[in-house]
Amino acid sequence: MKNTAFSNLVEAIEDEVIDWRRYLHKYPELSFKEEKTSQFIYDTLQSFDNLEISRPTKTSVMARLIGAHPGKVLAIRADIDALPIQEENSFSFSSKTPGVMHACGHDGHTAILLGTAKILSTLQDKIKGEVRFLFQHAEELAPGGAEEMVRAGVMNEVDVVIGTHLWSSLETGEIGVAHGPVMASPDTFSITITGHGGHAGLPHQTVDAIAIGAQVVTNLQHIVSRNVDPLDSLVLSITKLAGGSAMNIISGSVEIAGTVRLFSTELRPTICGLMERIVKGITEAHGASYILEYHEGVHPVVNDKKVACVIEETVCELWGDEALTLMKPNMGSEDFSAFLKKAPGTYFFTGAGNKEKGTDYPHHHPRFDIDESALLNGVNMFVHATFKLLD
Repeated sequence: MKNTAFSNLVEAIEDEVIDWRRYLHKYPELSFKEEKTSQFIYDTLQSFDNLEISRPTKTSVMARLIGAHPGKVLAIRADIDALPIQEENSFSFSSKTPGVMHACGHDGHTAILLGTAKILSTLQDKIKGEVRFLFQHAEELAPGGAEEMVRAGVMNEVDVVIGTHLWSSLETGEIGVAHGPVMASPDTFSITITGHGGHAGLPHQTVDAIAIGAQVVTNLQHIVSRNVDPLDSLVLSITKLAGGSAMNIISGSVEIAGTVRLFSTELRPTICGLMERIVKGITEAHGASYILEYHEGVHPVVNDKKVACVIEETVCELWGDEALTLMKPNMGSEDFSAFLKKAPGTYFFTGAGNKEKGTDYPHHHPRFDIDESALLNGVNMFVHATFKLLD
């Protein structure tokens, strides 16, 4: 059942939450460089009561709230880093850092968790167990900050973990929840093909690396379309093809790079083997050589179904069944999976898209923005879900 007193507490801090978000948006910092951001978080948390605050890593922050009654341990996570994108918005709080902006909503995630910490810190006498507020650095840059925080012990003895992502393709007022797989593993690969360059007018004296690379690009697409079960979700995208220096020179080398997105990590050996076979076969057939490197990304995000049901119940109790959207898995990635390896949990989506307000641009776009009214929805979710999960 919706707790009106809790909701009133949330409404009372709306201006603060928005101010925090705007400050963070104005002064973004890249992954592993969030020094001022983490200090702002640390200082803000110090202004609240009943929290034990620490720095698990150089640019992350953790706050612990020990409840008045024994119980379980809940962790709530927000990511804090920005992206290397030049902002094209013209707000009073637009990024003051050239070439860096919060283009994925992490400023909002941080503000939501600060608001949650402020409210819960005043409700210590009602809390059974412990709440840990995890402000994670470097979500946007592999290998990511989540694993580093886990190694630092932030998930020790944690029973359940939750997090949210402000989502511009979901309308404000909607909360998206998925059962099972949510976001994919973002593996990457690079291929260097070496042939023999020469004069463009004498192609028979060369081993044309670009022509060979073009065949590799085309044939790699057969892995998804012809070599893997169509019911196994898989994306293989070529995102880089670089070679050549002049119009009258046949290039002796070419670089190819891209990403493989998958939910089943058991597919990795198959994908690697197929890529090796294709690249080897094509290069050998044309007298070229190659180097193939495959790098495994973070694990897929897979929600625990029991925790997901609690999140669904929270949505329906707060705003009714119409606010709940059952989400399909998507092939984006999130290192929240590192926390899920230590405890069951759920990662849900808080709608922040509003076409009239211009907040429907896709994530990582230079005009990206969030509907700030969604911030209180996130705080309400965290506050109410905390009591449901700990009870």
